[in-house]
Amino acid sequence: MDWFPEQTGGLNRFYYDCTRHLPAAGIKMRGLVTGSDQVFRESHGQIQVFAPQQVSLLKRWQGLRSAVQQVLKEEDLPLVVSHFALYGFPILNLIGDRPLVVHFHGPWALESQVEGYSTVNTWLKKTLEQKYYQRASKLIVLSTAFRDLLHQSYQIPYDRIHVVPPGVDLDRFAFSDSKSEARLKLGWECDRPILFATRRLKKRMGLENLVSAMQTVRQHHPDALLLIAGKGELAETLHQQIESLDLTNHVRLLGFVPDEQLALAYRAADFSVVPTLSLEGFGLIMIESLASGTPVIGTPVGAIPEVLRPLSADLMFEGSSTEHLAQGLLEILSGQRSLPDAEACRAYVRDHYAWSVVAQQIKVVYSSALSDRVPSLAIGASPETKIVY
Repeated sequence: MDWFPEQTGGLNRFYYDCTRHLPAAGIKMRGLVTGSDQVFRESHGQIQVFAPQQVSLLKRWQGLRSAVQQVLKEEDLPLVVSHFALYGFPILNLIGDRPLVVHFHGPWALESQVEGYSTVNTWLKKTLEQKYYQRASKLIVLSTAFRDLLHQSYQIPYDRIHVVPPGVDLDRFAFSDSKSEARLKLGWECDRPILFATRRLKKRMGLENLVSAMQTVRQHHPDALLLIAGKGELAETLHQQIESLDLTNHVRLLGFVPDEQLALAYRAADFSVVPTLSLEGFGLIMIESLASGTPVIGTPVGAIPEVLRPLSADLMFEGSSTEHLAQGLLEILSGQRSLPDAEACRAYVRDHYAWSVVAQQIKVVYSSALSDRVPSLAIGASPETKIVY
């Protein structure tokens, strides 16, 4: 979609990490994104921009089609991989009989419906998505929760869907700083229990329930502090909620936190909170926090239990309501729940979500798509898989 250093977001982060780690697995790629002229230089020519992000959708589509035609003219790459229906759909008639692998990051139409978009808007998105997913040879999802959703909501056969979780760049979170040292660098209080949530400020993220839960928490733990990082249309609503509940000393909105500070913020917190209400396909923030050595507690929604329960059942809220959140937070702060220590958190991520592991799993799917078309390109037959990305 967009180039991560220029536009944040889970999809953009995942794509950016793929371009950095998949080549080490023997995958050669030519990438296309929206962005600025800096992208080509920053990626050493690996990724090029087909349009600025700010121009109209029509101009973006025109730029995309022109760029795809040029890339395929310059090099007959045998595999096409796409990450977003809005940009995968308009090139379907250009890729010929090449296999298409789709990374499914979330149900675009259903997310829009939850956020209150019009019926016509969500219908158009669903129609576009349906045609796009049906064309795919293979689809990669981040969790079994999204595998089931893709099958049930878009009628994609299970045998075309492959579950591969996202990876984490472990070096990015390998801090030698203690919790107190991290707080000093960020200007956070060192003498208070700090809960950290970083999310897009949208309704389905459950942040309003989390803020409300702090009403109960402060009665028993008056020094507890919730810090919320992120931006979005819910910012003003949350600000008003915090003031109306007299929680200004217990809940703070940090706004956008730059990527270079985010890892330090995880490290500085006592634990992270993921209060999602619906459509959680994975939640990269969970494994980022764990990679920093900071435990995460989340609601039993979507993929959250898949990620957290194998590490510890105590990392799960009983539900996503305000009451469930308050109960879980109180049990943690009072010591009734035993959270994994920093080394256990890091080891769990290292064993299951390191990019060296995930990149090989992705390559297996890409190679399988190629082998369905040309047997000689099966995995093991060639040391390098070539794709337009």
